[in-house]
Amino acid sequence: MATAKQNFYKWHRILGLIALVPVISWALSGLSHPFMSNWFRPTIAQEVYKPAVQSQLKPALSLKQVLDKNKISQFRNFGLVNFYNHTYYQVMGLDSVINYYSANDATLLNNGDQLYATYLARYFTADSTSKVKSITLQKTFDGQYQPINRLLPVWKVSFDTPNGMDVYIETSQSRMGTFNNTTRKVMLVVFEQLHTWAFLKTWFGERVQLMVLFIAVSAMLFSLISGLVVYGLFWKKFKTVQQARREQGKADKRIVHRYHRQIGLIVSFVMLTFAASALFHVIVKLNNVEPQKISYSQVINSNDLKLSNLSLPINDSVIVKSGLVKFQDSTYYQVSDNKKIVHYINTATGNQLNNGDNAYAAYLAAFYRRNENQKVYGQPKISQVRQFDNEYGFINKRLPVQKISYPDGQNWYIETTTSQLATKVAGIDRAEGFSFIFLHKYFGMSWAGKNVRDIVSMLAALGVLVAALFGFAAFIKNK
Repeated sequence: MATAKQNFYKWHRILGLIALVPVISWALSGLSHPFMSNWFRPTIAQEVYKPAVQSQLKPALSLKQVLDKNKISQFRNFGLVNFYNHTYYQVMGLDSVINYYSANDATLLNNGDQLYATYLARYFTADSTSKVKSITLQKTFDGQYQPINRLLPVWKVSFDTPNGMDVYIETSQSRMGTFNNTTRKVMLVVFEQLHTWAFLKTWFGERVQLMVLFIAVSAMLFSLISGLVVYGLFWKKFKTVQQARREQGKADKRIVHRYHRQIGLIVSFVMLTFAASALFHVIVKLNNVEPQKISYSQVINSNDLKLSNLSLPINDSVIVKSGLVKFQDSTYYQVSDNKKIVHYINTATGNQLNNGDNAYAAYLAAFYRRNENQKVYGQPKISQVRQFDNEYGFINKRLPVQKISYPDGQNWYIETTTSQLATKVAGIDRAEGFSFIFLHKYFGMSWAGKNVRDIVSMLAALGVLVAALFGFAAFIKNK
């Protein structure tokens, strides 16, 4: 029995040493997260762009007329936007480059996408005077524009201001990906390196990164468990030694060890929630690592536009966004109104497709399922989601989306206006998502407000850090 106890103690020390550096990096980055995401987060004048309705845009030419004047026979999609007091057709070509043509005379606007991105960046920041230091098209995520932002490609518009403001703009949807000042940019890079160990992904790839994280989190979890076992095995001895010391009036020479045990016991539950949810998160991500899947794309023929986009059976005073979609051997105008209802009008016949957004969402969901080699069977339930919730959280960025629920328990969220898969949630993904937001990010305390939740999570991270440091100090003292 004595040997077993000593072995447990030995393994606790080994596991604790393995987990020491990871715990320190995670605790420090966890302490910094509220500053980055809440207290030091920069503010911006506008976070959502409110487009004008079509009756205010007053286009003189139809899309077909503009295409014909510019000898464009095939393209991917279009939009209608107004900036700097002029209305333009956004036309996405077969190369996915967006060009801008005047809705009055069909002339091409040089560098139109950059100009519109700059216009939107100034709108969001309410900054009409600062010089634009640089504007670049970003097609991949990086340390400052991370995968959590979801939207690509985006224009990175950097202003020449004291706070170094960068604004990321998706021009095709007239929306903002995110915005960063100098302080937040530094904190983002530090957090990414300390918390997710992004350098491993850069050097060796995502699978190696996740494997190393798996080992480190496992060491942390088993260090915790072995520590609790050691305390359970030795608590009588600890108590006897402490009583004898007090009776004899001797100085406490193992005060570091005692603090390590006491603080470790106090934070053991929060450490368990952090470690277990992190391990679950890494396991699910490991299971989901796979080559990038293709997105749905389409080619529209200008000859299919028999019906003018200016003669749709919907009042111009309610149309806020127009586009085109092609599915089931037909082409449709996809029209979003000011009540977030999406209408589908056949470009050849002018007939409106009943429940068109549901039909298109189901079509896209089936496409993405087949693309992931999943069978499509059963009649799914389809409903529109207009607000974020616990399953489809703010991290997914896109709204509104259609939720396609299959009989096998999988939910696929489709943004029909971009034909993109926003996210999919299966059984294990759903369980992992809930465990992560409640056990790792403490969303269960949202009722107390974001500030209180952040303070509690910081205290938990600080407790884990202090327990780890006392443990290391105890190890050094034993040497």
